Amino acid sequence: MKSAEIRELSVADLKEKIGDLQEQHNKLILSHSVTQLENPVQLRANRKVIARLKTELRSRVINEGAAKAEA
Repeated sequence: MKSAEIRELSVADLKEKIGDLQEQHNKLILSHSVTQLENPVQLRANRKVIARLKTELRSRVINEGAAKAEA
């Protein structure tokens, strides 16, 4: 996912997407430990997308806290 796509998602969508991707990542890790993956770069790519989503979610939480502190 690109950063622009991530910024367009709502907080609920971000949380849902994070959960789905983490579940998918865990399944990939399990299948990689049993048999060789066809494309092992998927593991790294999934991990990076999860990190981007978590970063966006955290920045929104921080911004909401800062907005409440100013008010």
